[in-house]
Amino acid sequence: MIIDSHAHIVMPQESYKYFTELVGGRGNPSGNPKIPDASIRASGEALLKIMDSVGTDIQLISPRPYLQLHSLKPAVVSELWNRHVNDVIYRLVEMFPDRFRGVAGLPQHRHECPSVRAIAELERCVKELGFVGCLINPDPTEGDELPPPGLGDPFWYPLYEKMVELDVPALIHSAGSCQPRESYTLKFINEESTAVISLLTSDTFDRFPKLKIVIPHGGGAIPYQMGRFRAWNVRKGEEQSFDEKLKKLHFDTCNYSKEALEFLFKVVGTDNVLFGTEKPGTGSARDPVSGRDFDHLKPVIEEIEWLTEEQRRNLFECNCCSLYNLNLK
Repeated sequence: MIIDSHAHIVMPQESYKYFTELVGGRGNPSGNPKIPDASIRASGEALLKIMDSVGTDIQLISPRPYLQLHSLKPAVVSELWNRHVNDVIYRLVEMFPDRFRGVAGLPQHRHECPSVRAIAELERCVKELGFVGCLINPDPTEGDELPPPGLGDPFWYPLYEKMVELDVPALIHSAGSCQPRESYTLKFINEESTAVISLLTSDTFDRFPKLKIVIPHGGGAIPYQMGRFRAWNVRKGEEQSFDEKLKKLHFDTCNYSKEALEFLFKVVGTDNVLFGTEKPGTGSARDPVSGRDFDHLKPVIEEIEWLTEEQRRNLFECNCCSLYNLNLK
């Protein structure tokens, strides 16, 4: 079975009309959008066509991060929009229960404590809608001002406590970028790198040993700069090696490069890596060398000759099932 642990929903057109009204009116007033089943089914069938074309059986599907409106004022705009997107994801999963699982977007807002509104939406999505995880944006200001503290800071503890209680993982995924020198794609990598170091240089995992965190896009820059952080760890006199610390985290394969994936597997191993493509997304462009889309990663992993069949099965299926508590029977 092929489980894509990292995918984002393509919303029906009626939802984007609601999106425009929310942004234009700043949620004041706000109506309750009526999205026909036929529109959601059409969006789902378009996704299924893509999944079938690349051999994906199941996608864990979440909101498209750069459209979550986390920095837009007032906070109610992001709250209303993320609730709507989560509801659409729920309806999609209900229509195609054998093909999708829901991952919640949270109504984060700039420096607002997660306990104000994000935790309530996480609890609703898991307990009422059956979602299996959530997204966390480490910078809901989207670069518009100084960000909240790093993910190892007590600022995030209320959210971690609820995640552990609900036994759901978080995919660390930044959103848009207000900085002209940093595209949203580059911000993804920078925020993921910052998240790794913030978490591993804090006592977060001592306080929350059952916390489950996924660093996407191949772990940001960290696995590819290991020598620097190994040296830094030694200079600080740490008893535990940096490689051992890194095993507290999970990663996914969304980096669209065979060379980088091989390096990732060799550095962090295959036990903590999940298959993820983000298809359709940034990588949905044709590679002139292979003739496939960059995000068609199944054959890329199959072509890595030194991987065993067990390692491939763990990457494609078992690691995700274990981390997200997927019951596929």
